[in-house]
Amino acid sequence: MSDRLAEFENYRKKMNERIDAIDHLGIKRFFNLDTKAYDDGALSAKTKELLGLVASMVLRCNDCIDYHILQCVDAGWTDEELHEAFNVGLVVGGSIVIPHLRHAVESLDLYRSRN
Repeated sequence: MSDRLAEFENYRKKMNERIDAIDHLGIKRFFNLDTKAYDDGALSAKTKELLGLVASMVLRCNDCIDYHILQCVDAGWTDEELHEAFNVGLVVGGSIVIPHLRHAVESLDLYRSRN
């Protein structure tokens, strides 16, 4: 099986560099806002990544799910904790989230298999 997470990471890096080269103030401001939203504050960066994962599941964005799975694993969330977050996303989003739950579970398995 090809490592679709590695393909995702490479594509994301390549395209973020390309977007950065556009040098548009509004785009740069949005990317900065997005980055800063996950910094430590009243909530830890670790917690914010978990919130991002749940929101991504509800919004049904597989690229976002992959990104936040990587960030959550790197931040130290356990599989059991991530499964709880998956459940929250499923309950909030309903059955339409099931294909994205499958994607999230596969992504978590793929990322854990690297280590």
